[in-house]
Amino acid sequence: MSKIEEIVDALENKISKILHKQEVLKQTNAKLTDQLEKQQKELLSKQEEIASWAEKYETLKIANSMLGSDENKRETKLKINALIRDIDHCIGQISE
Repeated sequence: MSKIEEIVDALENKISKILHKQEVLKQTNAKLTDQLEKQQKELLSKQEEIASWAEKYETLKIANSMLGSDENKRETKLKINALIRDIDHCIGQISE
């Protein structure tokens, strides 16, 4: 009978260790999930910041072209033509 008791004790011991490891893994998983969410929010924030800076850069390029800079003149002309077409389209809709 003592042999069976030893086997049961060993099984209980192993089960206890497994349950402890499972709990540790759950805690680690929760920490990693929180870190991932934080990093994703930070990445989104950085992407929005990059988009904002890119828009400011494009505006600055156009402003420099209008001030007489030879760089980006073609882009500025295309942008102005697109704006004129939009204005013409709006005038056409108002006239109707």
